[in-house]
Amino acid sequence: MSDGNPYEIIDDTPETPRLPGQVVLSEDADQALDAIGMDIVHHAKACVRAFGDFHLALSGGSTPMPLYERMMIDPAYREMPWRRTHLWIVDERCVPFDHEKSNFGQISELICDHSDIPRSQVHPIHAYEPDADVRYEKELREVLGWREKGHDRLDFVLLGMGDDGHTASLFPHSPALDVRDRLACFNRGPAVTPPDRVTMTYGLINSARFVGALVVGKKKAPMVHRIANGMETPREIPIKGIAPVGGEFRWYLDPESARWPV
Repeated sequence: MSDGNPYEIIDDTPETPRLPGQVVLSEDADQALDAIGMDIVHHAKACVRAFGDFHLALSGGSTPMPLYERMMIDPAYREMPWRRTHLWIVDERCVPFDHEKSNFGQISELICDHSDIPRSQVHPIHAYEPDADVRYEKELREVLGWREKGHDRLDFVLLGMGDDGHTASLFPHSPALDVRDRLACFNRGPAVTPPDRVTMTYGLINSARFVGALVVGKKKAPMVHRIANGMETPREIPIKGIAPVGGEFRWYLDPESARWPV
């Protein structure tokens, strides 16, 4: 613990991978969840004070689900201002919301059904619709457009990372990596793990005020160290394309993901 913080921020030490941005190394995966969770609450309260609302984009997958559940039941998260929060989805599979693989379906069941967030402030991706990407981009522009110019961006984006280095639904060598003029787009083809996806683009993610990557478990260690020590491009390791402009990027690791793979 340092300066009253629940974790230590390590920028460049030999004990941890030297990753772009800051590295938060927790004692275990459980503490890594709380580290990013407490940062969400901190940023939410600060944004509500500054702008009147908080725009949060969440990822699906198995890693963050225990955090979402914890945020509903742990008293430590009672100060989360859900009534002032806009909830966005980072990416979605092209399936109905009641499908077991729907990111929004899982997030909605854990958060939307158990918090006082207004339904009008919940923004799913209707990825099963043929114009889902256009509709989502239109909604993003309209809702964020209520803010003052320069603050019309996402406040906090929570990302994960696959074993192959993909983040959101930006997969290695996939078409969405080349999209520069959109906030959201479909990602299809042989490089995309089925089913097809709709994903936030680099442009939208990198415009955010804060981006946090939650990466835990020993299966992630080889990729973490490839990122730290290799020369591959974002086309090969898409999470390397995350570089917020005018924002912060922070990794949340546990010892298993940070340990040099053997």
